[in-house]
Amino acid sequence: MVITVLRQYFLILSGVTCQAPLRWRSTAANPLIRDVNVPPTCITSLNSGLRVATEDTGAPTATIGLWIDAGSRYETEQTNGVAHFLEHMAFKGTSKRSQTDLELEVENMGAHLNAYTSREQTVFYAKCLKQDVPKAVEILSDIITNSTLGTNEIERERSVILREMQEVETNLQEVTFDYLHATAYQGTPLGRTILGPTENIKSITRGDLQDYINTHYKAPRVVLAGAGGVDHNELVKLAETHFKKLDNVGGPVPDVSGCRYTGSEVRHRDDSIPLAHVAIAVEGCGWTDADNIPLMVANTMLGAWDRSQGGGASNASPLAARTAEEEAAHSFQSFNTCYKDTGLWGVYFVSDPLKVENMVWNIQEHWKLMCTSLTERDVIRARNLLKTNMLLQLDGTTPVCEDIGRQMLCYNRRIPINELEQRIDSVTAKDVMNVCMKYIYDKCPAVAAVGPVEQLPDYNLIRSGMYWIRL
Repeated sequence: MVITVLRQYFLILSGVTCQAPLRWRSTAANPLIRDVNVPPTCITSLNSGLRVATEDTGAPTATIGLWIDAGSRYETEQTNGVAHFLEHMAFKGTSKRSQTDLELEVENMGAHLNAYTSREQTVFYAKCLKQDVPKAVEILSDIITNSTLGTNEIERERSVILREMQEVETNLQEVTFDYLHATAYQGTPLGRTILGPTENIKSITRGDLQDYINTHYKAPRVVLAGAGGVDHNELVKLAETHFKKLDNVGGPVPDVSGCRYTGSEVRHRDDSIPLAHVAIAVEGCGWTDADNIPLMVANTMLGAWDRSQGGGASNASPLAARTAEEEAAHSFQSFNTCYKDTGLWGVYFVSDPLKVENMVWNIQEHWKLMCTSLTERDVIRARNLLKTNMLLQLDGTTPVCEDIGRQMLCYNRRIPINELEQRIDSVTAKDVMNVCMKYIYDKCPAVAAVGPVEQLPDYNLIRSGMYWIRL
């Protein structure tokens, strides 16, 4: 205990902030003993604005990643798809390594190198042995600062991305959620897909890719996160050595433009598809909004279900119990998708064509009941399930590293587990009913439907189902 506290003291003196809130607990021997949240998340901001955040667990492996505050939301209509295209190009060779050299070097280390793009973030990360962390950081810096963006490689990746788009079009869940964003945020950057339209992919040039790097890949928008066998001070020195080029990118850091939510619908009827895929959502809140935690609890109460689970009246989720009893859907899942200043909160389900109307009615009835008729017992069960799911998702260095990087971009800090647990435990039935009333009751939903959706009620009927007149 003393060694841990002293270590934190010296880290603070050296400019390192370790987010390890102190908790008090009482024992028979000593009524006041301080518990330190170990391991802490240590954070250092470099002069360039780049942030380094780590959680050192002493594990034999480590995950190191770059979380960049840049995704498809920062693109224009003409450049939509550039961020995802860049993610592909990062592994196609640099001024120091050819694609083959890069692949062999990573393979010889026994490491894994990967990346993904979302609407607000681009991520590059590596999982390796802890002794290979310096090499992994150097490789990550090389692929984002020295990528050659060769003409031949760009042309090859066009074909790869176009094939990927064809595969995505066969995933009806992905298609439904893209339609949901398109109708909920129509005319705004969040309404566009991450992969971009086909015509853009065919016309993107090397200049477009380089412009996106120069505009958005800037030190203040980058977090170097590490979890597992990672020494914080060593990672800070590596960042200062390898990411100097990010300091030299001129111009101000562009702000994200606001996105307007519109209650509306989009239907893509295709009777050749056996099942209907439907998403219905209302506008939620952003990451930093105070309503986010109560909405997370409410989202957990809705839950998820599929036919393999069976179930009945004793199911923890009333919506799942009714769905199972009436065979109203093959599966459903609630979702709470957050962005910086907005979000989508709703339910996605897959059902037989003749059951679509019934399932929509069930969802709306359950929503309205959540606005007025929740018990503390319901909320306690949802709080416990939320905390369990949250902890299970942090099992391993890669999910922990992802959690650090995402939270640093969203909150500019990592919320400690004990603080998050306390915030969840403080949510009452009244809090959940208040946020449900605020975000659901008499609000215009966004609806996206794909497949045999003839039985989906008219939008005006769906809108009228968002409230009831009580005498």
